[in-house]
Amino acid sequence: VQLQASGGGLVQLGGSLRLSCAASGRWMTSYTMGWFRQAPGKEREFVAATSRGAGGPYFADSVKGRFTISRDYAKNTVSLQMNNLQREDTAIYYCAASIYSSRRTAVSQYNHWGQGTQVTVSS
Repeated sequence: VQLQASGGGLVQLGGSLRLSCAASGRWMTSYTMGWFRQAPGKEREFVAATSRGAGGPYFADSVKGRFTISRDYAKNTVSLQMNNLQREDTAIYYCAASIYSSRRTAVSQYNHWGQGTQVTVSS
């Protein structure tokens, strides 16, 4: 499995960005696809994920109501729409895939990682 994330950049406070992740590999439709982020000096943290086994998308409390996650099973892509971005959203965002289809929010539960894309929110 290979994951390629894109779409990061510099955005003003309150602005929006859309991240995309293209996945390649077998049986991708059965994987959980998620987004994590890591700010300087902090541990990598869960942001959002989606899988058929989890019954729908789920989000970290810190981004609920501002971020949405969507997935195109035919194209093997997953996107993260980020609205009303705040300074604390500044981080490197990573796309990840877990072979398990149930709800997965821990870093250790994901088997494959993309290279990360930087999101910087400025005021």
